[in-house]
Amino acid sequence: MNRLTETLLWFCSIPSPTGEERALCDAVEKRLAGRVSVQRVGDSLVCAVRRGTGGPRVALAGHLDVVRTEHDGPPRIEGDKLYGPGSADMKSGLAAMIELVDSGFAAQTAIDLTLVFYAREEGPFADNELGPVLAEVPELGQVDLAVCLEPSDNKLQLGATGSIHAEVTFVGRTSHSARPWQGENAIQKAGPFLTDLAGLSPRESVIDGFTYRTVTSATLAEGGRGRNIIPDRFKLNVNHRFAPDTTLEGAKREVEELVAGRAEVRFTDLSPSAPPFAEHPLVRALRESGIAGIEPKQAWTDVARFAALGVPAVNFGPGEQAQAHQKNEWTTLSKLDEGYAILTRFLSRIAVR
Repeated sequence: MNRLTETLLWFCSIPSPTGEERALCDAVEKRLAGRVSVQRVGDSLVCAVRRGTGGPRVALAGHLDVVRTEHDGPPRIEGDKLYGPGSADMKSGLAAMIELVDSGFAAQTAIDLTLVFYAREEGPFADNELGPVLAEVPELGQVDLAVCLEPSDNKLQLGATGSIHAEVTFVGRTSHSARPWQGENAIQKAGPFLTDLAGLSPRESVIDGFTYRTVTSATLAEGGRGRNIIPDRFKLNVNHRFAPDTTLEGAKREVEELVAGRAEVRFTDLSPSAPPFAEHPLVRALRESGIAGIEPKQAWTDVARFAALGVPAVNFGPGEQAQAHQKNEWTTLSKLDEGYAILTRFLSRIAVR
């Protein structure tokens, strides 16, 4: 077992479900203490690995938290697979970040490198600690490139679709279900809106040659007071995912236009999109470092937070993307090793000679 694998197993052995990252944050801080400059913000860490090189300023970012999933055993290795909570999403990326320090590679390469380990990514946008981190460490808003090591099968995933969650509430009037004409059925009132949603086709946007899709879905429903009562309220969670050519305000208008006054709308979670930055010189250098492929990111990630500050940001990580949030989550050690190799080739390529 090589050191990189040992580090991933170490990460997976320390539970860190969203909101309970402190023990892992403490462990990472202790592990890096004395070797890099560490600034703590809540349960998040900003680690200045090297400064003053005259080379590009690069930030590697990864979240400490994992979603709560079921596992039939403790973290373990079986063949080429390492099983454990967050092994794919995204402790494999965190392990690669730590290995840059453990191997001495980062200290020998002429790059101003910062590692960001942050909490609460898997929850609502407003709870994500990368927001406070970026506010308290303004230096991060001045880097030349940020790489979020989300699981991507060692592919470069560009941009991010934005995400809105809206609480759409249909209002009616109660009555006895034996006499429905005396009330107004809020659940049935939502029928035309749900039919409209079902009829929507993905709207494609091509940006820098990459296709992003705007889609809208009802994901949760809640309503009714009893089985013999005509319901007076019916609440839907509507998730609107929008391409990088649409602003957050524009996306909110799209949701309101879709509802068209038929229900009350309350926006509960607002996450902006991010452009692909496909032609940025540092992104091109990563593209030329042996990546497994390149594709648009049809999901939201924290590249959008960096992009909002004017920082070019991309997604690249060694984790198994399809294993994210799965029961008995696993990732392959071969992809972990290859992902680390790609990362070191990229950093070597852009270093000052």
